[in-house]
Amino acid sequence: MFKGHPKGLYALALANTGERFGYYTMLAIFMLFLQAKFGWGGSLASTTYAIFLAAVYFFPVVGGILADKIGYGKCVVTGICVMFLGYVALSIPTAANTLGVVLMLGALLCIAIGTGLFKGNLQVLVGNLYDDPKYSAKRDSAFSLFYMAINIGAMFAPAAATAITNKFLGKAGLIYKADIPALAHQFLNGTITPENTAKLQDLASLMPGSPASMPLDQFSSYYIEHLASSYNMGFAIACVSLIVSMLIYVFTRNWHKHADVNAKQAAAKGNTDVVELTPKQTKDRIVALCLVFAVVIFFWMAFHQNGQSLTWFARDYTQDYASGWIRMGFNIWILALIAASVYTLFGIFQSETRKGKFICGFVTAFLWCAAYAIFRGIPNPIEIQPQLFQQFNPFYVVALTPVSMAIFSSLAAKKTEKYPKGMEPSAPKKIGLGMFVAAVGYVIMMLASRGQASPAELAGTVSPDPVVPAYLISTYLVLTFAELLLSPMGISFVTKVAPPKFKGLMMGLWFAATAIGNYLSSIPGLLWDKVPLWANWGILMALCVIAGVIMFAMLRKIEAATES
Repeated sequence: MFKGHPKGLYALALANTGERFGYYTMLAIFMLFLQAKFGWGGSLASTTYAIFLAAVYFFPVVGGILADKIGYGKCVVTGICVMFLGYVALSIPTAANTLGVVLMLGALLCIAIGTGLFKGNLQVLVGNLYDDPKYSAKRDSAFSLFYMAINIGAMFAPAAATAITNKFLGKAGLIYKADIPALAHQFLNGTITPENTAKLQDLASLMPGSPASMPLDQFSSYYIEHLASSYNMGFAIACVSLIVSMLIYVFTRNWHKHADVNAKQAAAKGNTDVVELTPKQTKDRIVALCLVFAVVIFFWMAFHQNGQSLTWFARDYTQDYASGWIRMGFNIWILALIAASVYTLFGIFQSETRKGKFICGFVTAFLWCAAYAIFRGIPNPIEIQPQLFQQFNPFYVVALTPVSMAIFSSLAAKKTEKYPKGMEPSAPKKIGLGMFVAAVGYVIMMLASRGQASPAELAGTVSPDPVVPAYLISTYLVLTFAELLLSPMGISFVTKVAPPKFKGLMMGLWFAATAIGNYLSSIPGLLWDKVPLWANWGILMALCVIAGVIMFAMLRKIEAATES
């Protein structure tokens, strides 16, 4: 699995891991922050969230164009510095006024611009490592490993955000309760009902410190202020993680600097290894890539509900506790041990010596025993917070990556007269299959929503009959299957097919498609208070099915163009 890859892959993957840890720590609580601090409704918060995500994935187009002119490495380093400024600004506690909103929006712009310079160009560097014929056969597996590393950072992010939030709330004599922010804003705005006033009073009485005895107006302001500032401290984690990323990138420069060459720089050095395509080949490849980009828009629209509508479902419609075996999923250390054990378990079969097999077997057993020991010490039931559900997707990516790699490697090795290149599906075919799998995830959400009141009927409170956490956990599992079919394969496909002179631009357009999908992800948020709960999931399910059908209808044309 890890054998035969250049050292530069691991250096670049670790640099991206640090950056993604900070980004997903921020993203895990960002929607909750918007609604808690500013009292924004679902539509405004969802639109802001979607525009930010769209900007994060649109600016790689600019970053790609710039990198094709000045080089990938310069853009990567500049991007880290600009992102750092954004996270510093986002970490500053401010009043919930116009100045606070302006500072927040400025911080988001810096993060989006910095990510645009960093993210796509780092991935082009990875792809360039595999232009070497010595490594070219391992391109797809390399991006699977790279994607896995990204998700290691993302896996720990929600737990880190939760720990920081709880720590600073605890210092203020408070504990997190999902419906207090909305009720507190209603009280301060004078729109609260007598029933909800009584509920807010009951929730205030649960606070372990002196705030429990405060008048409701004072308590409401106090709770909102300290919850918002605790989220600011969560955003500060990203500043530290970016410093780590910069150090990794700089001190491993010798491992990957040979890949930091665009077509213009290669020509200036007299490099004759750059592949020259005919105008027709260039056009055919660009058209094929654009067709793929058009389809993946709908996947990202469906997938990036994790930070908004799926988090709202976790907050408003899912039990705030876990019991039995399922509570192990809400302990990040158990998840980390289980994920690591998947790799050591594969090592038993892949090791070439008996000693290696024995060591891998021993380590696997140790990891399982350690996970069980931690599980035995977890309270039953355990209280959970909505953002913790976001750790399941990256956990599944990390744990299932070796499984997907083994499956596809096995299919690639099965060469027959009908399949001389092996039975592994092409990247476009995997993307089409991924769309159908994503649709299944939202079928689960439709089942979870049966009999539930609409968000409008709840009016800022939580469901009186919340569902078990297993629904969301299962949805994230299915969406991860879809993601593994689509995202790392899509990135690999772009680096392989893109004309050499337009590698940065084509990678940027991949992210631009993601940006459009992220912007469209606001649609469920805009409809949140206007349609039955199940209808949101039904729309997403239908769009995934339609996109999958379109992908398979275009499959032959795309594959023919990319083989030219």
